[in-house]
Amino acid sequence: MKLWKRAAGALKDQNSLLITALSRRTSLHSPDLEAAVIKATSHDEARVDYRNAQRVFVWARTSPSTHLKPLVWAISSRALRTRSWPVALKCLMLLHGVFRCKVTAVQRIGRLPFDLSDFADGHSSLSKTWGHNALVRAYFNFLDQKSAFLYADIKEIRKVKAAGPEDSILAEIVMLQRLQSLLALLLQVRPQAEGMRGTLVLEAMDCVIIEIFDTYSKVCNLIARVLSRIYGASQAEASMALLVLRQANAQGDELTEYFEFCKFYGVLNASEFPKVERIPEEDIREVERMVNGGGEEESKAIVVSESGGSELVPSTGKVLKTVVTDKWEVFDDDGNDLMSVNGGKGMERDIVSVTSSNDPQPQRQPHDVHAYKLEIPDLITF
Repeated sequence: MKLWKRAAGALKDQNSLLITALSRRTSLHSPDLEAAVIKATSHDEARVDYRNAQRVFVWARTSPSTHLKPLVWAISSRALRTRSWPVALKCLMLLHGVFRCKVTAVQRIGRLPFDLSDFADGHSSLSKTWGHNALVRAYFNFLDQKSAFLYADIKEIRKVKAAGPEDSILAEIVMLQRLQSLLALLLQVRPQAEGMRGTLVLEAMDCVIIEIFDTYSKVCNLIARVLSRIYGASQAEASMALLVLRQANAQGDELTEYFEFCKFYGVLNASEFPKVERIPEEDIREVERMVNGGGEEESKAIVVSESGGSELVPSTGKVLKTVVTDKWEVFDDDGNDLMSVNGGKGMERDIVSVTSSNDPQPQRQPHDVHAYKLEIPDLITF
């Protein structure tokens, strides 16, 4: 049965090559380029055609303005027509390699012109291929978001690269959040079923590990830059930075588990990944203090000085209001204790209850208090 499937797949590839050779060259169709794409994305799940894949990458690097559109069209049409998981996975690996060429024209692709988010192999039962289907879907979701990320963030990437110490760190924090989202999608690309440890799957996982290297290094560099400039950030920026730092530590634990799984699975590039370093807790606590302390605005009060002037000073207590009344209380010389006069028998301390002016209950008067009526000079003149 397996030999029959390989023969049927090889026949399909030869038929596609024949159709391509007989087709005309247009602005979206290059027979030579399309033939290399078909050979690089053959139905053979036990073999990866590195030679034709490298030919595609050379065309993408040397003349992207001429070959990028035919290349994307060839990969898209190949991915849309297939119901074979080896072909779909090879198409994604080939497109991923084009992204890795770091050609500026790739940033103008935008969302991918094909959809494999609900891919299902049509040549085997679901019980045998559900793991491969999940791998193809997760890989496509990452590449689709990466392509959209590159398209939408051309100006933002340039802005972050050109940012100086005096610029706002908000753009860098937003870039960090998007890179962390891409990293989360990458961590979902993994074999989940038994019997998937084949040449093609291991090669695809090697491509994913290389992408994780690159994405995680960008995250670490941006985190270091944000932490070096965090003291000049606003409270809102510090709050966003705190969420990013916590997410970075959480993803660090996920990365460690992911690499251990890949090493056990036999992915070659996973053995070369360095140890994932966590962000120091004192740095996170420092940002937390900035967020918590920055939310309390300093209260201010107007104080009239003895010379008649006024100044605005910080107020550390509760806000008081002035009440106009014809009842007067006598204070001692120290100004610390409120005292009442008790029937000419001397000064006696009493507890004074302060109530709101909206309180329907009348204020409690001290027991047996005889208030002195003092002559108060009129200090308000018109």
